Amino acid sequence: MSTIVVESDNGVDLAHQLANEEAGIGRKPTSWQKYIIPTIAVAWSLFQLSLPKWIMLDTIYIRAIHLSFALVLVYLNYPLFKKPIFGITYFSRHKTIPLFDMLMAGLACYCALYLVLNLDAINSRYGSPILADIIFGVLLTVLLLEGARRTIGPALSIIAGAFIAYCFLGPYMPDLIAFKGTSINRFVGQMTMSTEGIYGIPLDVSATIVFLFVLFGAMLDKAGAGYYFIQLALSLLGRFKGGPAKAAILGSGMTGLVSGSSIANIVTTGTFTIPMMKKVGYPPTKAAAIEVAASTDGQLAPPIMGAAAFIIAEYVNVPYIEVVKAAAIPAFASYAALFYISHIEASKLGLKGLPKDETPQFFKILLSGLHFLVPVFMLLYELIVVRHSPELAAFNAIMVLAMIMLLQEPLKAHLNKTDMVAAFKQSIVNIFSALAAGGRNMVSVALATAAAGIIVGAVSLGLGNLISEVIDVLSFGNVFLMLVITALACLIIGMGLPTTATYIVMASLTAPAIVAIGAMQDFIVPLMAAHLFCFYFGILADDTPPVGLAAYAAAAIAKSPPIQTGIQAFMYDIRTAILPFMFIFNTELILHNVYSWPQGILIFVMACIGNFAFASATQGWFLAKNKLWEIPVFMVIAFIMMQPQRVAQWIGVPHEQRYYMYIAGLVLFAILCFLQKRRYVEGEPVIL
Repeated sequence: MSTIVVESDNGVDLAHQLANEEAGIGRKPTSWQKYIIPTIAVAWSLFQLSLPKWIMLDTIYIRAIHLSFALVLVYLNYPLFKKPIFGITYFSRHKTIPLFDMLMAGLACYCALYLVLNLDAINSRYGSPILADIIFGVLLTVLLLEGARRTIGPALSIIAGAFIAYCFLGPYMPDLIAFKGTSINRFVGQMTMSTEGIYGIPLDVSATIVFLFVLFGAMLDKAGAGYYFIQLALSLLGRFKGGPAKAAILGSGMTGLVSGSSIANIVTTGTFTIPMMKKVGYPPTKAAAIEVAASTDGQLAPPIMGAAAFIIAEYVNVPYIEVVKAAAIPAFASYAALFYISHIEASKLGLKGLPKDETPQFFKILLSGLHFLVPVFMLLYELIVVRHSPELAAFNAIMVLAMIMLLQEPLKAHLNKTDMVAAFKQSIVNIFSALAAGGRNMVSVALATAAAGIIVGAVSLGLGNLISEVIDVLSFGNVFLMLVITALACLIIGMGLPTTATYIVMASLTAPAIVAIGAMQDFIVPLMAAHLFCFYFGILADDTPPVGLAAYAAAAIAKSPPIQTGIQAFMYDIRTAILPFMFIFNTELILHNVYSWPQGILIFVMACIGNFAFASATQGWFLAKNKLWEIPVFMVIAFIMMQPQRVAQWIGVPHEQRYYMYIAGLVLFAILCFLQKRRYVEGEPVIL
């Protein structure tokens, strides 16, 4: 995503503005035009809802129609320029949709549908495109990249453009990165006339699965579940030391169940929790940073982990529940460590929780929104117990949620003895508003997956093996150095891209290389671990300075400096950054070849303790302020708890007895606990 700097006296307004831009709200036309965009968005949502149950279409038709809806919405919804250029306002109108953009939307729609409108003829001449195929294929590529620029900033379009140029300029490159190149016929055939480019797996996942989960989240939000989740979190944790910070973490995790956006998560939870954190004594920068770290990690929260998780399932060719299983321990260990960090910060500052009279009553809050939990539990039941496909599970949960939304307002009207007819009309409005929001929210995801498909297609044209060779040369064949390069590339590229696009780009370029180069050194890296590595660092890019739009949104609410907020949030998120390295070298952390519940629980508990130790080392605090020599001891504890098999190998302990290494880590942890508990100095706050 592009950097956005907006001057505003109202931080909440700025945060909402950033969230609106990410959610696909660009123009706000007046008069009759105000109905165009919502109507198309609702039509898109209804089309997607019809697929799991009622309409049977070939996958290529679904992908093309999905892309056509997204392109129409982006050209109608986003002006060519955000501000007037040379005094010309026609191309930057926000209150009307100019004829130029309507024509562009129509052309983009036809180009996206060209493949399916001429499918039989194209299949009959597969590999030999005619002039019309080339013209509309090139037009689709250009219009797609322009649409991606309008909605998610220039970064993805520039990267995709560079790969396109490389496809044709390959023979003229230096020997290290030279390849034979491609022809315009082969390029168009790959990108726009097959399922190996724009219409590839990422767009398919967006069209068949992700849309329904985004719609589910939009409907929950319109129903009021976001406010309910944060109130429930406050009622549970608000009175503990640093309670609002802990409520922000829990609330963001619950919101992350249904939201794949860290900015939307911040706006939903941060508008309540950040002022409360400031009220109990957190400095603005730390209050905003805790919210950023919590909301960013919301995308890690199983069982619904954002769009990229579904694409992982397709790339690795496993059921989605296997992705959830693999991500469970790192995600929950990361969240546990963030709770721990918030407690450390509260202890450093000598903070308390909210007064009893300012904390919501738990049972009252719980009962007031139990109906919001029904579709969530329905979704979890469908995914985990019944093992339905993700799209069918989401569809069934949406149907339950739609019924709840339909009855919610009339029931309130009945209890309050107000107009039932007006309440029923409001329910209908809320449902259609949610359908429109679902369509708007999907624009950026659909454009990101389609544009990233260009990069995937370019790699398939012959760059894949070359990229592995280049990465091997840059890393000198060292797996650890290759992982560091991959992590840095994810963070840099992710500054300008949404998580899904970052993951697709980096997984296409580096995940196969991680597996291949590891195999060259007799080091087996499961494909799932390589993909999750890219996924985690794609998420962490959301709060990486100097861009980090999540930090800008939280800083706007807290009225803190955005760069300092991003840096502080990144320091909190370092505890998440080590986890991908750890599960690459210890695949038991992603439950690879782990089938026993006791074994899995043991690994999880020890991983949490290791993450606590690492957090204590990086935050400079445990029960009291760390002495300098204690920091490396905490690092050793973290390593032992997350890599017991490596320690066992070094000291000659059989692999079957590797878990005995945990005892050494626990003993060291207990010694530091004992020493720091004794080291109470007047004026130095301690945790216990």
